[in-house]
Amino acid sequence: MARPRSQRGRIPHDAVHHPLFARFYARQSVYADLHAGIAAHREELLSGLSGRVLEVGAGNGLNFAHYPSAVSEVVAIEPERTLRELALRAAIRAEVPVDVVPGAAEALPVKSEAYDAVVFSLVLCTVRNVERALAEAGRVLRPGGELRFFEHGRDEGRWMARTQRALDRTVWPLLFGNCHTSRDPLAAITAAGFVLGPHRRLYVPEKGVRLPSSACVLGTARRPDAG
Repeated sequence: MARPRSQRGRIPHDAVHHPLFARFYARQSVYADLHAGIAAHREELLSGLSGRVLEVGAGNGLNFAHYPSAVSEVVAIEPERTLRELALRAAIRAEVPVDVVPGAAEALPVKSEAYDAVVFSLVLCTVRNVERALAEAGRVLRPGGELRFFEHGRDEGRWMARTQRALDRTVWPLLFGNCHTSRDPLAAITAAGFVLGPHRRLYVPEKGVRLPSSACVLGTARRPDAG
């Protein structure tokens, strides 16, 4: 499979480097899939996709097993070396063709208007520039193409939202690979010019102790048709 070429200049292979967090995330994400219901959310996120798909921030590749057979190709961007190596292993086991490549969300190394769908899955919390990342998603989507998102962000509860803001200013990004808990993915997606489709708010885990990262939103949006 041919590797996509950058239209925006060369991106360093290690645009993101969080080796300690990457090892923690690799273990915790598998546990969360099995015990916090995230595997079912991944299935919902990717259901009905077809054609060429770009996944931004693929992590250790846990989404790969959930892509439907109508998907002809997945190009999975992952900037962190440790997670990218794990994603490469997951790609080998996937039932659809998956090409894992280095790159940054803010400068995707692929051609414009080349994809039927772009997937963001628990990644907008960590990117350096959310506005640029979403602008890049819009660039690489064909007109009318679909954005699929499963993201955690700002809690609707006043007390938890205040806690999230305090954590984002202090220890949380340092401990969790630049993760920010109080970002508002829905507002960012609409501000980037996407048209929101069906979406819902949820908590992960659904029951039990609420964490600063528990409030999530899962859904779809579209790049407007040209003209």
